[in-house]
Amino acid sequence: MRSNEIWIYRFVLTILVVVFPITAGKAQTPQPSPTPSASPTLERQFFKNVLLDQKAIWTAPFHLHSEDARWAAPLAFGTAALIVTDQQTGDEMAEANGQLKASRVVSYAGSVYGVGAVTAGFYLFGRAKHDDRARETGILGAEALVDSAIIVTAVKEITQRTRPDGGQARSDFFDGGSSFPSGHSISAWSLASVVASEYHDRRAVQIAAYGIASAVSISRFTGEKHYISDVLVGSAMGFGIGRYVYRVHHRAVSSVGGEEEEELSEYDRRWPAVAPLFDSHAHKYGLGLAWSF
Repeated sequence: MRSNEIWIYRFVLTILVVVFPITAGKAQTPQPSPTPSASPTLERQFFKNVLLDQKAIWTAPFHLHSEDARWAAPLAFGTAALIVTDQQTGDEMAEANGQLKASRVVSYAGSVYGVGAVTAGFYLFGRAKHDDRARETGILGAEALVDSAIIVTAVKEITQRTRPDGGQARSDFFDGGSSFPSGHSISAWSLASVVASEYHDRRAVQIAAYGIASAVSISRFTGEKHYISDVLVGSAMGFGIGRYVYRVHHRAVSSVGGEEEEELSEYDRRWPAVAPLFDSHAHKYGLGLAWSF
């Protein structure tokens, strides 16, 4: 195949693969989820929701708007540029071996066992402590992981890119490989975006979630398992899928410690609420101050 034809195939492939999972969380406006009392539990809706997610993700490009070009075009062109230089950067990384052991250890966090353990931990803790936010994090995290697994398996089968250790055919597409995109990256980022969205009021949790996901993605490159474009696309896809799952299936009311409370926005948590208090019989008047943090 001639070089210009290879470039055309790679560019078109990049546009399709990079854009469609991320647009699911941006181009479509999900309907607000009903409260738990008005609908079946997330556990009962799990498989139905996965099917609905898949439909939304695969059809996302048809819901793009003109303003989406501001982020979709740079991402697609940037990924295409990385694909062109992947073999060079991959060969340079292959000359270093001191980081392999550390990279392998870090990448465990993005494995099936790693993300599965975190997801199960959130769910079991939520059930044991009657913490609906933790329970929902476990359920939606599992849903995002299933969605990601389906997407990444399909894309790997379509692209068939050879891994960095593939010899002469390394970095080539449609050659029987499984490098594009990174499965560890998409899993880590899909779970991280669910956790960060659920705990939007906990800055430390958000930093930890995205920090671990970033470390996993980097480790797949430094561990010589993937190219930079592989981990970039996997991370972007995972982030988009996790955000979509949260936006569509998040329940508006959570229960923490057995007491139901409506979740507060970032603005509400940052500023105190002031309300008038009066008791005409006791002739008492004043102001009430409440601050949730």
